[in-house]
Amino acid sequence: MTREHIKLLSAGVLAGGIAIALTLLGNPANMAFCIACFVRDMAGAVGLHRAEVVQYMRPEIIGIVLGAFVISVSFRDFAVKGGSAPFSRFLLGMCVMIGALIFLGCPMRMILRIAGGDFNAVVGLVGFVAGIGTGILFLNKGFSLKRTYTLIKSEGWLFPAANVFFLILLVAAPSLLFFSETGPGSMRAPIWASLAAGLIIGGVGQRVRLCFISGIRDAILFKQFHMVFCFVALLLTVFIGNLLMGRFNPGFAGQPVAHNDFLWNFLGLYLVGLASVLLGGCPYRQLVLAGSGNTDSVVTVLGLFMGAAFAHNLGLASSANGPTFNGKIAFFICITITLVIGFSNLNLRSEERV
Repeated sequence: MTREHIKLLSAGVLAGGIAIALTLLGNPANMAFCIACFVRDMAGAVGLHRAEVVQYMRPEIIGIVLGAFVISVSFRDFAVKGGSAPFSRFLLGMCVMIGALIFLGCPMRMILRIAGGDFNAVVGLVGFVAGIGTGILFLNKGFSLKRTYTLIKSEGWLFPAANVFFLILLVAAPSLLFFSETGPGSMRAPIWASLAAGLIIGGVGQRVRLCFISGIRDAILFKQFHMVFCFVALLLTVFIGNLLMGRFNPGFAGQPVAHNDFLWNFLGLYLVGLASVLLGGCPYRQLVLAGSGNTDSVVTVLGLFMGAAFAHNLGLASSANGPTFNGKIAFFICITITLVIGFSNLNLRSEERV
């Protein structure tokens, strides 16, 4: 086993341990660390949507950005760049969020749900891999969102600074924010624990380049499974933790914040997989890159926020009862947008590729 394998296995165990700890401290079951869910909660906290059960300024997300920022600066890995198809990235970010809220979770939560015994997430995993496989077909045909450009340093500091501002609001002026009194948004670990968890996860992700998309993509394309080992370590750690806590509940029905519509669990994460391949990374990776100076990822994260606002203001997000009619219509709109962006960016000259 190489040093790289050991680093990734350790990162998976650490992330799994943090997920277990956050659940014990108050975060929702099978949602200890869901990027899509927590970005959605933050969008509600600042009033971008008014779904009262999912509103909270999640310190975990703030921590990921700031952790990646601190580590990237410390290791002289802070590279400020951007300018690659910003509006396409914004739209793809929206599509990723809408797909995630149809499934009810991002790739991170997919693994946490599987580790908790939710078989619906296994269906989602199949859709996720299928979406990545479709995205690989675009990559093989020369898909690219064109080159990035080096920007001034101050441009890369703005998004971490915005997250510091969010943290100040949460701690010093919470009355300016919206907070859930019931539902998943009301289930939260203490601020200090959530922030510390985010800082660790953000810093680790910056160093080991952890990404749920690239791990599966590289396994399919290059038969390189080292990052998949990290996902397995994460899953097994949370699985063992759930067993020890008596929280492992295998089955399709009665899972926390989940539905058992097979087709839409598959399609929701299919959209997430496909759009994330075109973006070059999963929602978690986009947050880490945004904290590391990549303004293209900042634009993508803003798309995630707007997608969350659309999903809850227009009734696109699923519930325990299943997907909504509006959500199904939104899926076909989003898959069309994603495919149009995919096909319109094929066969570019090699020197224009990112």
